[in-house]
Amino acid sequence: MYRTEPLFLQPVFQERIWGGKKLREQFHYEIPSSHTGEAWVISAHPHGPSIIKNGPLAGRTLTAAWKHHGHLFNRNKDSDEPYPLLVKILDAADDLSVQVHPNDLFAQKVEGAPYGKTECWYVLSAEEGAKLVLGHHAVSNQQLADRMDNGEWEKLLRHVNVKAGDFIYVPSGTIHAIGKGIVLLETQQSSDITYRVYDYDRQDASGRSRELHLERAKEVTLVPHEDARVIPTEAVHGGLMERKLVEAQYFTVYSWKLTGAVTRRLAADFLQVSVIAGKAELSIANNCFTVQKGCHFIIPSDIAEYTLTGKAELIVSHL
Repeated sequence: MYRTEPLFLQPVFQERIWGGKKLREQFHYEIPSSHTGEAWVISAHPHGPSIIKNGPLAGRTLTAAWKHHGHLFNRNKDSDEPYPLLVKILDAADDLSVQVHPNDLFAQKVEGAPYGKTECWYVLSAEEGAKLVLGHHAVSNQQLADRMDNGEWEKLLRHVNVKAGDFIYVPSGTIHAIGKGIVLLETQQSSDITYRVYDYDRQDASGRSRELHLERAKEVTLVPHEDARVIPTEAVHGGLMERKLVEAQYFTVYSWKLTGAVTRRLAADFLQVSVIAGKAELSIANNCFTVQKGCHFIIPSDIAEYTLTGKAELIVSHL
């Protein structure tokens, strides 16, 4: 019988041509190499499912928990829908490729995948002058195609400066790229479909250029670009300052700053929690768990109430 407790998850690391060492330096993770670009910290995606670290489900994947223990997620046991969300921490030691992701309809029709990819970013750290690519300057689909085909990237791409604490919402169809010197936490739909638009003419260790997907990118890119309108709201609950960063179709994401104690009831089917700074005690019934920077867990639906005590910063999300 499963007893009531959080699901603590082991990160899955992904090496990338643009990755670095900050996942070790900032979070003390045991990364596989100095080119580690991503930690998939809450994942049931087949390209990197998280392993549960504790309790009766220890050693099993989040995928298996979702499939066989649906009550933990208030999930209809007859549904075959895959786990819907994915949380990552990315270390951009170099610029990521300029890319775009499809929406659900395109992903299902063209790729045979369950989800497209809408995502959002919370910037954990950023070097001086760090920038993102976010959107484009094309005013028509024809102008977008012409500038892509002619390699007119300076005319096409829109750049924005970022700093630690910034939040960016990136709907599917948005051309984007994370820039060098940025570490961020990404909350997204559980999808790994990427259409690469431009890769700075880089080559991998074997001297090969990475594949571009210009025709698909032209089909899914939104024209003209419009910044997503996001209006954060704030609320105080005891020793917790809660900032709702976005409430959107696929997910709601919060920034929590804990400076004391707070007791809350679970107000969603389940909560995804990433501790990005500090340390706290999580109390559930008669059980107490220490959570600290670099820790990622799910509060399942059978936990009606929980208490957090300490000083910490957390990024929290739910459907």
